[in-house]
Amino acid sequence: MNDRAVALLEQYDIEVLRTRKGRGAILCDTSDGCLIFKEYTGNEDRLKMQDKLLHRIEEAGEVYAELLIPTKEGKLSVKDTDGSTYILKTYREGCECNIYDKAECISAVKLLAKLHGCAEYTPETAEMPELFSPAKEYEKRNRELKRVRKYLTQRGQKSWFEICLLNTYNLFLEQALSVTEEWNEYCRLYGNDNSSVKINIPAYTYCHGDYQYHNIIKSGGEWFLINFEKCQPDDGIRDLYLLMRKLLEKSNWSVSLGRELLKGYSDERPISAVGFIDLYYRLAYPEKFWKIVNFYYNSRKTWIPDRNGEKLDKLINQETQKQQFLNEVFRDVEVLRK
Repeated sequence: MNDRAVALLEQYDIEVLRTRKGRGAILCDTSDGCLIFKEYTGNEDRLKMQDKLLHRIEEAGEVYAELLIPTKEGKLSVKDTDGSTYILKTYREGCECNIYDKAECISAVKLLAKLHGCAEYTPETAEMPELFSPAKEYEKRNRELKRVRKYLTQRGQKSWFEICLLNTYNLFLEQALSVTEEWNEYCRLYGNDNSSVKINIPAYTYCHGDYQYHNIIKSGGEWFLINFEKCQPDDGIRDLYLLMRKLLEKSNWSVSLGRELLKGYSDERPISAVGFIDLYYRLAYPEKFWKIVNFYYNSRKTWIPDRNGEKLDKLINQETQKQQFLNEVFRDVEVLRK
């Protein structure tokens, strides 16, 4: 971030004592505490939604989270001369949630449940939006997977990574197609095709959208949540799924950890049968494989980072453990679907 961008801070009613570089942002020590100034790539409507959500969380008083700082004119963002958009937010310095500390991981899911309690809306307080549909997203990803498989098959001289990718392709593509087909069938029977299978649920939740350990900060003995830029209306399972997948991949899909994470969340906010099924399908879909394929296809092919191969190897090596985890922890899904 350049000096020109720092000059934009003059548009805020704050006294900046000093600035220093953070991770892709500028940390500002001010008379009102530490703030963070960073580039924003979303649209204004999403920023307004984020601001509304953060104030709702603050009013509830159950969870500590960042707040957007408006300019002197009351705007939520400022623009540089090159068109880049920036936002200013409250911030606390501290340590990220330790993914290898089980107690902190359990605290993170409990905190998430409290967050969802603060962010819940009912039809009386807001109009019901069109919720995120996993099935629609999966169908889009499946088309991408098929397109890349065709590309790989027709490609002439293949690298070692491309050969390994192609050798495992059918396994994960069949998983993706099967999960999507089952989810669609469940939607047709018990939900509707335009939502995330909401059956007689009178409320919806604004999810964090990127609830992972990088955005869960421990500062002064308290948890502080940051980076709500991807917040959106969806079932709270969306956030729980992302955090669980990240933690379970790090623990080789530990059954005991998975059960403790589910218990930690449900102790604060019970998971319905619909939510349990939702979580199962999100975990069952091979998202990690899709991400590896997507990154490969949208990058230059002349040089493929070794990291890509390492991620693919890890995914393949963990596949048996993942399936054992799903079979063990979600053995009741087949009964619940009926």
